[in-house]
Amino acid sequence: MSDTVIQPRPMGHPLAGQKMTGAQMIVQVLADEGVSAIFGYSGGAILPTYDAVFLYNQEQARNGGKQIPLIVPANEQGAGFMAAGYARASGRVGVCLVTSGPGATNTVTPVRDCMADSVPIVVICGQVARAAIGTDAFQEAPVPALMGAVAKHVFLVTDPTKLEATVRTAFEIARTGRPGPVVVDVPKDVQNWEGTFLGSGTLPIPGYRRRMLELASRVVETEDAARFFEMLSEARRPLIYAGGGVINAGASEALTEFALTFGIPVVTTLMGIGSFDTTHPLSLRMLGMHGAAFANYAVDDCDFLIAVGARFDDRVAGVPSKFAKNAKRIAHLDIDRAEVNKVKRVQWSYVGHLDDALRALTAYGRSAGFKPDYSTWHAEVAELKRVYAMNYDRASPLIQPYYVIEEINRHTRGEAIISTGVGQHQMWAAQYFDFRGPRQWLTSGSMGTMGFGLPAAIGAQIAHPNRLVVDVDGDASIRMNIGELETVTTYDLPVKVVVLNNFGDGMVKQWQKLFFKGRLSASDKSLHKKDFIKAAQADGFPYAVRLDRKEDVPRVVEEFINFSGPAFLEVIIDPDAGVYPMVGPGQSYDEMITGDFIPSRHKVEIKTPGPSEMF
Repeated sequence: MSDTVIQPRPMGHPLAGQKMTGAQMIVQVLADEGVSAIFGYSGGAILPTYDAVFLYNQEQARNGGKQIPLIVPANEQGAGFMAAGYARASGRVGVCLVTSGPGATNTVTPVRDCMADSVPIVVICGQVARAAIGTDAFQEAPVPALMGAVAKHVFLVTDPTKLEATVRTAFEIARTGRPGPVVVDVPKDVQNWEGTFLGSGTLPIPGYRRRMLELASRVVETEDAARFFEMLSEARRPLIYAGGGVINAGASEALTEFALTFGIPVVTTLMGIGSFDTTHPLSLRMLGMHGAAFANYAVDDCDFLIAVGARFDDRVAGVPSKFAKNAKRIAHLDIDRAEVNKVKRVQWSYVGHLDDALRALTAYGRSAGFKPDYSTWHAEVAELKRVYAMNYDRASPLIQPYYVIEEINRHTRGEAIISTGVGQHQMWAAQYFDFRGPRQWLTSGSMGTMGFGLPAAIGAQIAHPNRLVVDVDGDASIRMNIGELETVTTYDLPVKVVVLNNFGDGMVKQWQKLFFKGRLSASDKSLHKKDFIKAAQADGFPYAVRLDRKEDVPRVVEEFINFSGPAFLEVIIDPDAGVYPMVGPGQSYDEMITGDFIPSRHKVEIKTPGPSEMF
């Protein structure tokens, strides 16, 4: 106990001094942290904690208190993505509770996915008893070694007196700084240990807390603000490039105020969607590999790029030297110092809390009387949006996926929470849905994990039981975690699941057609016999419909969206529908392929990338 820091609460914890098992301490800390749902699958090594959850909820029910629902998925990967969907949609820490061995290893992918996209979750794993660790005991896995490579931090609790402080510290690390997943590995005998509940206290992590205090103390100094506005005053075509960091920081409102105050157009990354209202005239929607043509052309044209919570990743700046090629200056605001000057050299930077920084810059600009005239640039942006608008073959007799999304969007009006799997459907959803605010767009960005959409939608629905949640999925992606259809109906969640079925791995097929002379190696699934409607019905969906006629799209989409309970819609789409625009690997926005229905301002020759550039 000597190296545990006790931080008493002002009034003291009402249960401080009581005897509890380690498992009961875990559950009590979860309750103290405001956890409103746990996602997990039981097993031998985590049974004491599952029993503690049961007893806690029983006691809360008896006393009229708030219970913590335990949502049981089809497998642990589903639990991890549910926790991620909960966290992404709510901004709170998601919690996943799994057993040892395969239970823990099944969560490796969600943990890595959360790390890559900066999503705060806490994964509590059961572990074999301390004496058995390292003996290849039944369902033993080296969790610290495995998770240490993919998580923000991992704890193995070998001293039961530090269990309470460890779980509390896990939440602190998960939600602070650049958010991320934290794993707590708890041996079964530590869960069964009995000791005194302290009600407060965290582990000493002085280096980390020093960095967090440093970030919290950072301000935009007057001279820095003056330099920023000096650069902005010299710009004629400034552009904001907003990433997922804006949403993680809760800075969407501050970003909007900054952009509107000075009249600066905004492009967003895939993860930044929703940080700025896509329906606003200053919105240029998503940039990058599958960004809107007008967004990418605006990036090419801008003379001052202001990156906020974005990291110049390879899906945006595939050729760094040619990215924002006409920008005389670049400014970069981020929570993570490591991202600044990592890919692109910048002329102005700020490392700290984005909300505070944006508000400080807005206040400085107003006090300085900065009132730029970007009317010419606004006209250019409007013309880009008109000439290079998103479009597709609207006359085709086949159902086009874009049309389906437009129809769903007509009913949701930018207010729904949209989750996706990974593939063509993911990009279509990003391109054609409107998003009026943050935390409405849930997708696997950096990892690109197929099977993400359905469990993430479940987590989001648990977080927001009264919101409309729609999972836009593909036939290949949903197969990865299709067992979670039963989870939807088990808990009677009004999740809407739409599967855009093109009978294969559509994105892979698109690449194979463009760059591999049409050799559809392992991507054509037209011989598969999966009946998605029967599968949904077998899992208890009261609404399960196949849509295969174009003329029925408006009517069926309306009844699907308006159905009061769980609803499943399979849409048989044009198998040759592609994702355009597309910027190939190793290519600049000048070489963007826009397809047959979106104009291009450049003559583009499709070049086959070298083997090292694929994907």
